[in-house]
Order: sequence, then structure tokens, then C-alpha cells
Amino acid sequence: MARESHRIGILGSGNIFGRYVTGLARHPELEIVRVGDIDTARAKQAAAEHDIPAWGDDAELYADPSVDIVVNLTPPVHHARTIITALEAGKHVYVEKPLATTVEEGRAVLAAATRSGRFLGSAPDTFLGSASQTARKAVDDGLIGTPIGASAFIGHSKAETWHPDPSFLFQQGGGPVMDMGPYYVAILVNCLGPIQAISAASRIGAPHRAVTAPGRAVDSIEVTVPTHTAAVLTFASGVLGAAQMSFDVWDSDLPFMEIYGTGGTLSLGNPNHFDGEVRLKRHGDAEWTVLEPVVGPFGAVGTKEQARRGLGVRDLADAIEGGPHRATASFAFHVLEALCAIEEASRQTRVVRLSSTCERPQPRYPA
Repeated sequence: MARESHRIGILGSGNIFGRYVTGLARHPELEIVRVGDIDTARAKQAAAEHDIPAWGDDAELYADPSVDIVVNLTPPVHHARTIITALEAGKHVYVEKPLATTVEEGRAVLAAATRSGRFLGSAPDTFLGSASQTARKAVDDGLIGTPIGASAFIGHSKAETWHPDPSFLFQQGGGPVMDMGPYYVAILVNCLGPIQAISAASRIGAPHRAVTAPGRAVDSIEVTVPTHTAAVLTFASGVLGAAQMSFDVWDSDLPFMEIYGTGGTLSLGNPNHFDGEVRLKRHGDAEWTVLEPVVGPFGAVGTKEQARRGLGVRDLADAIEGGPHRATASFAFHVLEALCAIEEASRQTRVVRLSSTCERPQPRYPA
């Protein structure tokens, strides 16, 4: 059955913009018709480079009647304000992670979505990929028995060596918890259900960072957020998760993520990727088994295709058309509250109980 057409305006033409353009190109029914940016010269350049017909500032994007979905790629500190403005302009919105930078802002965004009657979706969407979906089915099918624990390890992306201005990663709204944490926590919640309570400790590692990226816009960064955090996540199901999130660990042999059960272990690849091997080793097995993916891949494993984005926007379009909505604002809010709880628990040296919960998203694989 042919899918409906949707006209997309992208708000923000920074570093991740090209990843969305290439990812959305896989869905010809999702047509990018406008670029909006407070830096209109940058918007004009982005439109020209990618053959997008219209460009301008953010206000022009909100006012454009041809745009029905706004894909919000602004820096996290601007998410809440720009989401609410787009919703009030009558647009459906898909926003890059995190949904907002505080729980209070997240609640305001949810309330705005309810008032507007429009759909609001949010990254991360990598939990919709073949790796997380395969792990989810393995857990649901009891391949590791009853889940007992999980581990998650975030190392540094070495952004100082490739990003022209990675300052935002080391300031409010950044850090390993808010920058990379959403990918990991979203996959854990997809596989294991909502989180109930969190304890954590954190610190700043190197307080100043030299930027060595080619074409860099800055030479150094002053760090104002914790760059190394250790957390314990208690899930409502009783599963205990241990997470280390660091921009100070440049090299390690630790796995990205594992889930442990009474009957075996699952090992997952990079949660920032849609696809990759999911390995299973049950008690008594001599070797690991690579599980067959339960849905098709988003891109070729081991290539730059894993950096593309857009599956979550397609998910939002599905919901507009009456289908299931998986990367929902309520799911993203629960992930946001968990991340904020990690930061709060580390500041106050106490256990923080979450006020929100969520349903596990409907799986993408056939029943």
C-alpha cells in the first residue's frame, strides 16, 4: 500500500543536518521542503548543497503552510522553546535527543503537545533498529531466562579531534549522560521496561580540553559538566543495571551493553547504531551465537550508513497515518527523567526515585 506524502522542514543546519538528509532520502514520501536556522546564511548554504527549495530563519519555517512536520535539530538548550513554538504553529514535531534538558522543560513540552493535538516524537530512534529489536525479542522469548542485570559502557567519541566546535558537549545539556546516555537508556527501557530508581556518582575529569579537529572553530574548551559518571539503575521489574558514562575514557575493551539472565547473556553492539551483531551465550554453551536479525537493517554495518538518521521521523509519519507510534514523547520523557535523575543522584549522593513510567514501545518485528 502506498504511503502518504509528508512535507518536512528541518530546523537547524548544523553538524547532524546531513545525516538526516541522507537518512530521509531513503523515504521519498518524506520530502524536505525547507531549512530554517537563526543563521540564515548557513540555512541558504545547506539548502543549496542538498537541493532543498526553501530556506530562511526559524520564524519563516514555523509560518510555512507547506511544512507539516518539523524536524528539530537545534542544540538541546533550545529544544523546549522551539518544540513548543512549532507545536503552537500547528506542526507535528520530531526532535533530536534529548527531549529537553530538564524534567520541568520536558513536562512543559508534553503539555504543549497535548494542547496542540499534534504528534511529538523524539530521538533516540536507534532502539527501532535491528539490533535492539533482536535483543528485545530474545529477552521476550526467554532466551536468557529471567533478566537479572544489565551493564552499559559509554566511552568518549573523541569529539575534540573531529568536531569543529564540540563546546556544547561539555556544557549544560551535554556531558556523557545527556549526550550519549539517551541511546543506551532508551535501548535498556525498550528491552527491560521502565526504570524506578537511580543512584550515581560523578566528577569532572580534565577541566580544560584542547580541540585539534581540522577546521576547528575553537582551540580549547572549558568543561562545566561532569565527564565521568557511574550509576546504578533499578528497573521496575527488579533488574539492576550498572552504567559507566565517560568522556575521559578514550580506549577500553569493555562491551557496549550486556543483559544478564538466569539462563544466559546477551551482548549488544554500539547503541548509537541501528544495526549490529546481537550475541547470545546460554549457560552451558561453549561459544557465542550470533542471532538472526528480526527486522531488516537500516544501513550497512561497519559503514557510515549507521550514522544516518530518519527512522524516527518515519515512525512519526506512521503515527500520523494511524499506525503505531514507538519513539513517543512519553517514552523520551521517561528516558530524560532517568538521565536527569542520574545527574541529581550524583549531585546529592542519594537514591532518586522517578515520577514517570512508560509502556515499552510496540515491537517492530512481526508478532
